Amino acid sequence: MQITVVKSKIHRVKVTGADLNYIGSITIDQDLMDAANIFDGEKIQVVNNSNGERLETYAIPGPRGSGEITLNGAAARKVSPGDILILMAYAILTPEDAKNFNPSIIFPNEANLLD
Repeated sequence: MQITVVKSKIHRVKVTGADLNYIGSITIDQDLMDAANIFDGEKIQVVNNSNGERLETYAIPGPRGSGEITLNGAAARKVSPGDILILMAYAILTPEDAKNFNPSIIFPNEANLLD
């Protein structure tokens, strides 16, 4: 048996942009991706605390230290700049491995930067 567990979480970041004409994905400051152990192209669940929307897309790195959180493509219709999001990625583990697994959870400041 295998179970799905939270692998990575970026808790409460602010949307800085929404680009409907981009191909797709979510652009995340590379510093945040590194700290949360999120990989370029990894599947991400986006939970919008401001309006209740939930969606899945993939992560692409934005400029380091920029605080950028931009939803691209159709997902841009699900957010507005200033909305507060929780971003999560998951791993599939055996129950035994899950017992010893520690997710990477980060809490950026109001400027989407690490303190």
